[in-house]
Amino acid sequence: MANDFDLEKTLWAAADKLRSNMDAAEYKHIVLGLIFLKYISDAFNDLYEKLKNGKGEFEGADPEDADEYLANNIFFVPEKARWQYLQDRAKQPEIGKWIDEAMDAIEKINISLKGVLPKIYADPELNKQRLGELIDLIGTIGFNQSGHKAKDLLGRVYEYFLGQFADAEGKKGGQFYTPACIVKLLVAMIEPYKGRVYDGCCGSGGMFVQSEKFVEEHQGNIKNLSIFGQESNPTTLRLAKMNLAIRGIDAKIELGDTFLNDKHKDLKADFILANPPFNVSDWSGEQLRDDIRWKYGVPPVGNANYAWLQHFAHKLSPNGFAGIVLANGSMNSNSSGEGEIRKNMIEADLIDCMVALPSQLFYNTMIPACLWFLSRNKTDHGRGRVTLPLQRNRVGEILFIDARNLGTMINRRNKDLTDDDIKTIADIYHNWRNKEGKYEDKAGFCKSATLEEIRNNNYVLMPGRYVGTEEEIDDLPAPRPNTFYVYAIKCDNDSIYIGQTDNLIRRWKEHRDGKASDWTKKYKPLKIVHYEEYSSREKAVEREKELKTTSGRRWLKDEIEAGRARQAGGIPFDEKMNALTAKLAEQFSKSSELEKTIKVNLKSLGYKI
Repeated sequence: MANDFDLEKTLWAAADKLRSNMDAAEYKHIVLGLIFLKYISDAFNDLYEKLKNGKGEFEGADPEDADEYLANNIFFVPEKARWQYLQDRAKQPEIGKWIDEAMDAIEKINISLKGVLPKIYADPELNKQRLGELIDLIGTIGFNQSGHKAKDLLGRVYEYFLGQFADAEGKKGGQFYTPACIVKLLVAMIEPYKGRVYDGCCGSGGMFVQSEKFVEEHQGNIKNLSIFGQESNPTTLRLAKMNLAIRGIDAKIELGDTFLNDKHKDLKADFILANPPFNVSDWSGEQLRDDIRWKYGVPPVGNANYAWLQHFAHKLSPNGFAGIVLANGSMNSNSSGEGEIRKNMIEADLIDCMVALPSQLFYNTMIPACLWFLSRNKTDHGRGRVTLPLQRNRVGEILFIDARNLGTMINRRNKDLTDDDIKTIADIYHNWRNKEGKYEDKAGFCKSATLEEIRNNNYVLMPGRYVGTEEEIDDLPAPRPNTFYVYAIKCDNDSIYIGQTDNLIRRWKEHRDGKASDWTKKYKPLKIVHYEEYSSREKAVEREKELKTTSGRRWLKDEIEAGRARQAGGIPFDEKMNALTAKLAEQFSKSSELEKTIKVNLKSLGYKI
């Protein structure tokens, strides 16, 4: 697997180099279109050779008969559209025109691909030499492999490139791509093994691809899944259709606005996986005030979060599950009636689990996100399938998981959930949900709360409120690259424990769980009463040693007693006010200078104030 991943990275580096000055948003269609063409050509060639040899079930078959390929769920590729034909001519100046013609010929003979494939290669501004080099590069994918392994590799390359293009495009990239780790977590949690799967804002189809992988990994049959999706952006829809075709996934994905023109109006889905755009204000809500979907309350015109939640709730079958990505604000917002909608959903016992995600997982936004898991039936007969464990009665309970401290930085901007992180979260949920599961609350990480507890917390659904971390941890700084902390903890015997770390939130949880030191295991840690930030481990270690000396402890004690220590809760009031007044003085000074300059300029024009 590591070698395959290295191959994907190598291919991306080479393809990105060929991009030169072209915008990533345009280049992705050129690259992904060619990968798709290579995939369907390879799949065609595999069957072509079997038909040509005419052995066994293929005896007497015509390798040029399009119906033979249709019967085997393979796209028929006309002779002049086949990869080898085009690669042999990759260095010729007409290559762009020939690729466009190839795409057109494939669409004409394969109705399901009509309007899907890019026909942009003849563009005079596209460098044909670089295009030829790109064709040669993509031609190496799966070159030394055959059959299913080569096609699977092409699928992984397509998926990897989607993620890289999303990263390159930044904010726009989030419109068509959900980070793979979040998709994996959603699928691992709700386990879409058999039934109808729906995504009303499906982007490039990542939720469906991961659902198929889940079925394969659990020795299921992909034919037992029915895929339904909708996407409002026609360009993104084409990416999705190619992505699913590469995987051999038969899906009913429609173009249109999900709120104004639901193309699957009568669908009741067994599983819903979705990452709708966060906090959208222009969702045409003013046209939908009396919509049947608003069972729990009419969502505000200025924010679509609760419109999405209720749309998906409306789509659930009697035993259906949904996993939805939303902005953190959805868990505690009370503006424009959102709090009342959330209260009604909670009282209807629709919410099964809430997960607070780490920051920096998304390419397109720094807004913190969470996962909502909805279950239409929380009684002990909510699933009842032989293939997966039976569920216990969870009526009147909601599981809260605070995963904000999980994940690993993969570059300076972004974090990723590891496979172990995903397993940890999913296992907690399954142990809580399933009849044979062995679940226990874990301070600082997970808590099974009753409806009464949630009522007492004014229907706020932030996990930190329930797992015991909100007051202590929400005020602590999130881990950052090249930042180290020296900290002091007050224990229940009035002693002060001093230490250093690169992750203050994680270290505090370890102290609370009795896993950080023998001292805080023996004497209960009450609160972080002081912390300092440093730019290197060496400086932090040196400062830790200073504070542990007699004079250092005396200084720290004086700072804490005088209220000057930097505690969990931020900067002391006096320090804040000093910083604020200094800033205001600076601004007043600049304002005075600006006023003088304006007066001088006006005077030079003959005007006087």
